[in-house]
Amino acid sequence: MPDLTALGRALAAAGLTPARGLPDASEGRAEEAAVRPARLVEHPALETRAVGPAEPWPGVVAFLDGVQRHAVAAYAGSAPLILAEVAAGVRERRERVLRTAQVRRRRLALGRPAVLEIAAAALPDHDPVPIPAEEPLHPVRDLVAARRAVDQARGALEVELGERYLRDAPGWLVVDGSLSESPALASSPRALGVAKSHATLPFEGGDLDRYLRLPAGHRTSVFAPASRSVAPVYGWALRLWPWEGRDLLHGLVRVEAAPTEETLGLADRLSRWILRERAPLSTPDPRWDRLLYGIHDVEVFLRVGRQPVMISP
Repeated sequence: MPDLTALGRALAAAGLTPARGLPDASEGRAEEAAVRPARLVEHPALETRAVGPAEPWPGVVAFLDGVQRHAVAAYAGSAPLILAEVAAGVRERRERVLRTAQVRRRRLALGRPAVLEIAAAALPDHDPVPIPAEEPLHPVRDLVAARRAVDQARGALEVELGERYLRDAPGWLVVDGSLSESPALASSPRALGVAKSHATLPFEGGDLDRYLRLPAGHRTSVFAPASRSVAPVYGWALRLWPWEGRDLLHGLVRVEAAPTEETLGLADRLSRWILRERAPLSTPDPRWDRLLYGIHDVEVFLRVGRQPVMISP
């Protein structure tokens, strides 16, 4: 590799912005990369604005996230059997202490129906999830289908726990990702989605430049994303940390909330709250630039199976 520091200076002199590579988990799934123009709802043209200094949100706040893992466990002939575990949890903060409010886990066995039938007796504690068998057998295609099914199973757990929390508890719920897969989450006045990936972008041309070159501590105008999701939401981009010298996606998140006039009035205040919730710089996670403290805590709890008492930032 060439000397990237010297090369970066040369590129900057030519009028380009040097970068260090895409942040982890920012690009989403490659097959979903697209531009889907959004409808602006706050201003007639896309604007950027400073949201002000970070500030805490008063009262009870909860955080929702999920995790998953999978591996090929066996083959029936050339057909793979994939075992997976998905989990979701809600950690609630009261008086600056995070404690577990809800958690649920599922074990899955995924494969073609004939494979699941053979393995059923050996896997009494796994839920069988058949993958399509209409196409001729191809192990790689089966693995792709299994990963998609695991994603969907984890997402369903997250929606289930999120809807239950908002129904039974008084606090705000911050969701890792989009709200738009659930009408109940998307319409709630107490739900906030914070998405780290940017496979689907809401603007093109000069507006895309403004969106991706957003300064730290700034947000864009509120817009209504154009998507294939179940429920409509309002959204805006927010830059958590400076991106200069790193990548256009560094520290960039998409915030989602209910599509209401109340959301328009709260966008700056909600953004200041999110800035306060940023994970510390010392967080040992390659996605630290787009992580929130409470979301990271949920993920740690789900992965290691313990319940640390952690003080909020």
